[in-house]
Amino acid sequence: MRIAVHSKLDQKINLESFDYILKKLDSLPFEVFISKDFYKLLETSNRILKFKEVFNSNKDLNPEIEYFLSIGGDGTLLDTITYVQDSGIKIVGINLGRMGFLSSISFEMLDSALEDLLLGQIKTEKRVLLKLDTENELFDNLKFALNDFAILKRDTSSMIKIKAYVDGEYLNTYWGDGLIVSTPSGSTAYSLSVGGPVVTPGSSNFIISPVCPHNLNVRPLIVSDNCRLSFKVETRSNNYLLSLDSRSEKVNSLERISVSKCSFTINLVQFRNNSFFNTLRKKLNWGLDLRN
Repeated sequence: MRIAVHSKLDQKINLESFDYILKKLDSLPFEVFISKDFYKLLETSNRILKFKEVFNSNKDLNPEIEYFLSIGGDGTLLDTITYVQDSGIKIVGINLGRMGFLSSISFEMLDSALEDLLLGQIKTEKRVLLKLDTENELFDNLKFALNDFAILKRDTSSMIKIKAYVDGEYLNTYWGDGLIVSTPSGSTAYSLSVGGPVVTPGSSNFIISPVCPHNLNVRPLIVSDNCRLSFKVETRSNNYLLSLDSRSEKVNSLERISVSKCSFTINLVQFRNNSFFNTLRKKLNWGLDLRN
């Protein structure tokens, strides 16, 4: 079985965990490919390396790879998606970080998860992505996001003005610090922190959530993911920040932008006794009540 592995080395993460994971992979009947950045980081930290098959981008991925292991936290998994893209490779998120909502496999579950992988005792969830359309070249042409797209102010304390349209029809003008468009996967991320609702995966919706709105009567809105959302932004500094998941770029206020559903989905692996609702209760303490 061919698998790919990617991680972003962090001083907060116990390097002994990496050693254990790499040795475990070496002991199982896997043909392992690792990302170039991960390889360099392990090499710099004097880790023992037995895997020489290295990839640098989506174009370098062996087409016969079945699973892609993301080792770290949710940020690492979002980074992993830039490698996987539309290849259809199934992503396994192993959490060595903090919350780990998307990367829901804990280090303690690693051995059983890898065994289940070999036995095929898994299920996959198809996760919808957002696609960004702009006039100019941005984000190294990686214009997609699993969690969210955001328009945010920068360089000034003044509010920004965002006119939003749904399939060309005027929706609203938002005054505040910005606006977030989230997928169901991202409903438990940035969108949640600004008061957006939790939406289950597969709901076929986008969530539009204002960031610090200067209106008492503006609330998050759920729309169909079949629609196209477009925006006109006005700022005093003539520029603002666009973000796709953990990536961001400064954009001129004259830039025309819109978002819609991406043409491909991401396959996220789930294991036994590991579901969205279980993760919701465990990671976010959702529904926590002493009476339960």
